[in-house]
Amino acid sequence: MGRKIFVGNLSFDTTSADLEALFTQAGTCESASVITDRATGRSRGFGFVEMNSAGEAAKAIAAFNGHELHGRTLNVSEARERSAGGGSGDRRGGFSGRRDRY
Repeated sequence: MGRKIFVGNLSFDTTSADLEALFTQAGTCESASVITDRATGRSRGFGFVEMNSAGEAAKAIAAFNGHELHGRTLNVSEARERSAGGGSGDRRGGFSGRRDRY
């Protein structure tokens, strides 16, 4: 198990400081960040927390998965590495299913 934790189903009012304060109860929280939309600056409803050790991360996941924060039930799990590739963010265009007439 790694030290990085995914925290989902956050209220849009939850801040990085709120996450850090909560996860400090389970051990040393090295960093906490709520992910925001680049265009609007509004929370995207999830964030990441990095704990000091894998043991503290496991303890935090056990303690806070299903925990309520700001009226929302948290979904807490081990963070997974980003997968390579663009998915829907790949903006190279392509065939849209419609052909223009020549």
